[in-house]
Amino acid sequence: MCYNIYMNSQITITHNDISTEKTLYNTDFYKWALHNANLIRQGRFAEIDVENVAEELESMGRSEKKELFNRLSVLIMHLLKLQYQQKRRSNSWIKTIYTQRVDIKILLEENPSLKYELELIIAKAYERAVLLFTKETGISKYTLPAICPYTYEQLSDDEFWPKEFSKG
Repeated sequence: MCYNIYMNSQITITHNDISTEKTLYNTDFYKWALHNANLIRQGRFAEIDVENVAEELESMGRSEKKELFNRLSVLIMHLLKLQYQQKRRSNSWIKTIYTQRVDIKILLEENPSLKYELELIIAKAYERAVLLFTKETGISKYTLPAICPYTYEQLSDDEFWPKEFSKG
């Protein structure tokens, strides 16, 4: 049997607790979040902890961007490994590439405005991928291109593989 633990999660703060609501944010985030969600649903906007709610919303946006950055870093690093370490090729690398591509597509479908920052995110993800690649492989970063050799279209294309790599 599956239970939805979120359905009836109604935490209320009594009048005596209102003065401690701002400290509640730091001491019991769960209670704070549920209480502010209830206030929003009830239209009691004057009672909402506006500054911390705004901070949390911004943090959620940054989290989505960071996830895209992390997934692109992993994807690019594995493409580099396929391209520059053909003899050490692993099926797990190919599975990781497929997984990252699917998850990136889903993430961008759910957060389409991240597409406007793709070029910058890919550039930064490439820097990180190069760092991870060199640490893992021992191959000098100077053997790699200075900028990401893959476009977003290539990164997201399930049929794209580095030219030095033959999937078969």
